[in-house]
Amino acid sequence: MFLIKFIEQWGTGTNRIIEECLNHGLPEPLLEEISGSLIISFRKYVISDEILEKLNERQKKAIDYMRKYRRITSREYVELFSVTDRTARNDLKSLVDREILIQKGTSKKSTYYELLG
Repeated sequence: MFLIKFIEQWGTGTNRIIEECLNHGLPEPLLEEISGSLIISFRKYVISDEILEKLNERQKKAIDYMRKYRRITSREYVELFSVTDRTARNDLKSLVDREILIQKGTSKKSTYYELLG
């Protein structure tokens, strides 16, 4: 296909799809091989305006940050918003409890948060 100029480059399509999703604030698509076929599922964040109204400004900005950078740690939260460790943990736990974020990792140094979606 490459030699007959049907495709631009070999093996770059899926990377470009992922990049474009991230550039538009969407999560990475789910790539699955099912019965010998590649299935790509595009996802969107499901955070309604009603849910956003109940969040504080830091939490809203943290969600915007994660849409761009895909994840956040409590240390980054502290630095971004000039808050205490306790405030960062409480804000992030609240987002986990509301099923907006998912916590990954178990130790203080390895824990980070990602948008659920």
